[in-house]
Amino acid sequence: MPQLPAPAYPAEVLAKLEAEAKEVIARYPGSRSALLPLLHLVQAEEGFVSRTGMAFCAEQLGLTTAEVTAVATFYTMYRRRPGGDYQVGVCTNTLCAVMGGDAIFDRLKEHLGVGNDETTEDGKVTLEHIECNAACDFAPVVMVNWEFFDNQTPQSATRLVDDLIAGRTVEPTRGAPLCTYKETARILAGFPDTRPGAVGASGGAGAASLVGLRLARGEAAAPARVVGPRDGAPEGASPQDAQTHDPSPTEHLSSHDAPQKTSASDPEHPAGPAAEEGE
Repeated sequence: MPQLPAPAYPAEVLAKLEAEAKEVIARYPGSRSALLPLLHLVQAEEGFVSRTGMAFCAEQLGLTTAEVTAVATFYTMYRRRPGGDYQVGVCTNTLCAVMGGDAIFDRLKEHLGVGNDETTEDGKVTLEHIECNAACDFAPVVMVNWEFFDNQTPQSATRLVDDLIAGRTVEPTRGAPLCTYKETARILAGFPDTRPGAVGASGGAGAASLVGLRLARGEAAAPARVVGPRDGAPEGASPQDAQTHDPSPTEHLSSHDAPQKTSASDPEHPAGPAAEEGE
């Protein structure tokens, strides 16, 4: 059935968004290039991209609502309906899945009483499965509002969502301090993060991800041996060959860097904040 026109924003909200939209559009030589950050801007206002938000973006950029809708429905970072303060995404792609991502997702569905892309009754947490978090060396990985929580287990992920619901401080493994979904959307729209220490926080690829790049650049010597599996040395090798290199005090090793412990094998030391390699 045809839908009625989208309702307008309240006058004070519209005035604020128009001023901020002008600031965003001014960054680009072609106005339609501002569509992605404008969608984040309206998402920061309502917590999702509503029909009102899409109509606003279309009017600001001289586009049709069909053009805006095509973009808003293509990218998974734009919600199409209201959600929780914290978007908890569990990677269920191949590597994370076999390392425990499927078990984490199943545990959280049961623990929270929600299914995929559903929100808890208190409006705190929206749970979703993600195809890839681009952090395979720290599998299984959970993201909360696009911040990394590495080397997770069903137990640590359950504690994580319980802390979020209870309002306790939660620190990502790496990257900026955690904020709400609306606040994250505003940052993605290109507005500065004014929280103390947020800009100085860093995050990025781990040692396992960077070693190939460093070898290609000639910045690191070729490895003398291949790290063996967790449960022993490669066939025909001595048990000593199963040992990995000795990490530096600040090195954030991969969960596959045998025999490095993860939160699964060492519950007393779950994954937590770690300094960037080399700091």
